[in-house]
Amino acid sequence: MNTPKELLEAYLQAKDCNRPSVIADCYTPDAVLTYSIATDTIAFPAKVIGSVAIAETLVRDFRKNFDCCKTYYVCDSLRDNAESIDFLPWLVIMRQISTGALRLGKGWYRWGFEPGQTRMRVCAMHIHIERMDIIEDAKGDKLHALQAALPYPWLRPAVLGDTLERLRKQNPALGFAEEFQTPVPSPV
Repeated sequence: MNTPKELLEAYLQAKDCNRPSVIADCYTPDAVLTYSIATDTIAFPAKVIGSVAIAETLVRDFRKNFDCCKTYYVCDSLRDNAESIDFLPWLVIMRQISTGALRLGKGWYRWGFEPGQTRMRVCAMHIHIERMDIIEDAKGDKLHALQAALPYPWLRPAVLGDTLERLRKQNPALGFAEEFQTPVPSPV
């Protein structure tokens, strides 16, 4: 893993596919994860230090509560030579295990990378959660409709908007997705 894109894809392999060992491969041992959360529908610790603790929080603990997870990076492009990414919007579509509810969220990431002798690694990560809606979906129809329609994991903002608008017009039960047609704006 020698580019930010490869590291971001590895992170999704770890989180979305329940592979905690991947975190050790792509994060420095002393990496720092921080959160800012603008909703009360989900909770995480404000700060997590070290790749072992990050794997526990982002993969093992996460997987106890959520499955069928797909996290999308909502952007037009990504620089391969960046030492950091200050703002990268995301969208998540997943199922809450305890209730079967669809969890639809959006926010943004900030990433810091540390170049190494043989490979680059993540040394800092911030996750901002702007929204995390809870939608009744006992049969999983809404979750599957959304996930099947969106390219994973790289999702252009225009494709997100057009796809969710089309889905909402075809199926009024997906009207809740209107709030997710656009990525969160940059806080800067």
